[in-house]
Amino acid sequence: MSAYDLLLAPIVDYGFMRRALVATLALAIGAAPVGVLLMLRRMSLVGDAMAHAVLPGAAVGFLIAGGLSLPMMGLGGLIAGLSVALLSGIVSRATDLNEDASFASFYLASLALGVLIVSLRGSNVDLLHVLFGTILAIDSEALVLVAGIATLTLLTLAIVYRPLVAECFDPGFLRAVGGRGPLYHLLFMFLVVINLVAGFQTLGTLMSVGMMTLPAAVAHLWARSLPGLFAVAAAVAAVSGYVGLIVSFHLGFASGPTIILTAASIYLASLLVAPAGALRRLIPRPHLAG
Repeated sequence: MSAYDLLLAPIVDYGFMRRALVATLALAIGAAPVGVLLMLRRMSLVGDAMAHAVLPGAAVGFLIAGGLSLPMMGLGGLIAGLSVALLSGIVSRATDLNEDASFASFYLASLALGVLIVSLRGSNVDLLHVLFGTILAIDSEALVLVAGIATLTLLTLAIVYRPLVAECFDPGFLRAVGGRGPLYHLLFMFLVVINLVAGFQTLGTLMSVGMMTLPAAVAHLWARSLPGLFAVAAAVAAVSGYVGLIVSFHLGFASGPTIILTAASIYLASLLVAPAGALRRLIPRPHLAG
């Protein structure tokens, strides 16, 4: 088998592979920078909770559409995710619970409710599609939605880059100068939710957060500046999407899990060979002379 047949023919010859590749690339450039900020805020597990919180809304969209309508399920997931984010913020401010504890509580209830709704009205195949995604079946309408979310994310990050970064590193300073920290925090949670909805369109509720956290974790091992973190994370997500699709095509694996496992493999390799990895720490460094 030639290199063309191995690496390019699946993309060139099949329209569903081209749509899947475009969807993963759009997800990479939108979700990966959000994942970097999520990790800098030490909210990675909150992102995982939010990914599951969209499930009830997606299940309601499934019922309204009478089947797997990705735009309708995405709209339902967006409403559910934003509702959980707002409720968690309200609970954390009205009680002694931390925001992460509120997210964990709501996410468990949301996940159980969503699985129950889909299992009552749909088949086991429908449930698997909701949980693990249908990236190879993504249509033009869903593709436009994913691309639109990526565009909106990049534009928002460009416009409010400085206050978002300030709120990420020193929220106390932003409050002291009247920088409306809670407003930017809410805006950031909105970006998280819409990118999870985009990930849901392609990777399902259980895998969508993987394109946020794994590339961001790899970026932290290779880069030191914030623009560098964004660039490395987006590149890792894009490479994971392409390699995962090619591997799944040739070996017959499920595409969504293969993409996430590819990102996980890059992460494991980076743990060893990256500048901040384990092997570099074992190599003795010469002391500074002078």
